[in-house]
Amino acid sequence: MKKIGIYSLLLLLVAIFVSCGIGIAYVTNHNQNATEVHLKENNFKVIEQVSGSSEAPYVFAIGGMSKRQLYENAYSNMLKKANLINSSKAIINVMTEEHFSGFAPFYVRRTITVSAQVIEFIK
Repeated sequence: MKKIGIYSLLLLLVAIFVSCGIGIAYVTNHNQNATEVHLKENNFKVIEQVSGSSEAPYVFAIGGMSKRQLYENAYSNMLKKANLINSSKAIINVMTEEHFSGFAPFYVRRTITVSAQVIEFIK
C-alpha cells in the first residue's frame, strides 16, 4: 500500500511538472497581391532565410492576442528582418508554424513563427 502511495505521488508530480506541446505547420500562399513573378529563369539567387515570431500566454483560456494578431505580428517581424525596401528582393516559400505549450487548461502559450526565403534578382 505504501508503494502505491509513493508511485501515485511520483506520477502526480511528473504530470504537474511536465510540459506538453503541440506543433502545427502551414505552407500556403500568403501573398494575396496582384503582382506575379514567374521564377522560371535563372535570374535570381536565394540569399537568406528569415523568420519572425510572436507569442501570447493564456490563463484559463483568457488573455493573449487573437490568432490573426499573432500572425500579423510574426509576419511583420519577418519582413523587417528581410529588408526588402529599395532593393530587387522578394520573399518566397512562406511557411507558418504554430506551437502550443503549457499545461492546459490552466496555462497555455501559443507561439506563431513565420519563415521564408529571401531571393534577389540578379538580371
